[in-house]
Amino acid sequence: MPSLELTFLGTGTSQGVPIIGCDCPVCLSEDPRDNRSRTSLLIRMPDLHVVIDTSPEFRTQCLREGVNRLDAALFTHAHTDHVMGFDDMRRFCEMEDRQMPIYAAQETMTHLRRMFQYAFDTPQIWKNYLRLEPHVIDGPFQLGKTTILPVELPHGKMMSTGYVFSREGRTLLAYFTDCACVPETAREAARGAEILVLGALRDTPHPTHMNFSQAIETAEAIAPGATYLVHLSHEVSHSKKQPELPVGCQLAYDGLRLTTPL
Repeated sequence: MPSLELTFLGTGTSQGVPIIGCDCPVCLSEDPRDNRSRTSLLIRMPDLHVVIDTSPEFRTQCLREGVNRLDAALFTHAHTDHVMGFDDMRRFCEMEDRQMPIYAAQETMTHLRRMFQYAFDTPQIWKNYLRLEPHVIDGPFQLGKTTILPVELPHGKMMSTGYVFSREGRTLLAYFTDCACVPETAREAARGAEILVLGALRDTPHPTHMNFSQAIETAEAIAPGATYLVHLSHEVSHSKKQPELPVGCQLAYDGLRLTTPL
């Protein structure tokens, strides 16, 4: 039966977990769910394999999960923890001898062009080079049979992009990470999604990220089938925090795989 499969390649905040030089209980934890690489999500359907963001660990995440196909990459914003695996897409260009379509809002694409100028502006004629097919998004777009709606999310002095995936009348997935809040327009776009992925940094407030109480309130307003929280800091112990969450709301962890029929 055709299915939607989500693989959480990474679920950690910008420094990952454990962080360098820290001996807190979570950084020293032996629970593998507390070992978090930087946040990225792989989405697989029969006609589409797409990643959201290429974290600094993108290569090792792909090796860990046996990823051997990638049709396109979507980017939320150009912060280091979301883009520094960018060049590792070259292997997928090589395996299939083609360009890699990438999708991002104008501001994000401008930063990507600055950061990876060699890939954008130099003709890449060799099979094992990163060959890009850039697409600036400012509204809904189609990949295969899936409609993807980008929504703006406030993230400090910049905007990040959230994505809502729909197919044959079903709102399958809403992905909102790295934001201080989810505005009403984005909530409405995601209303009733079968799966909602939200950034939830920690319990205490943060100026550019939602904390747990904000993420839970957002999930209750959107009313998805299930909610998964990502971009978790080293203040979050999986075994201690999960029992405190409402029914239907779960902490994601690296390597978590979800499958739902299409």
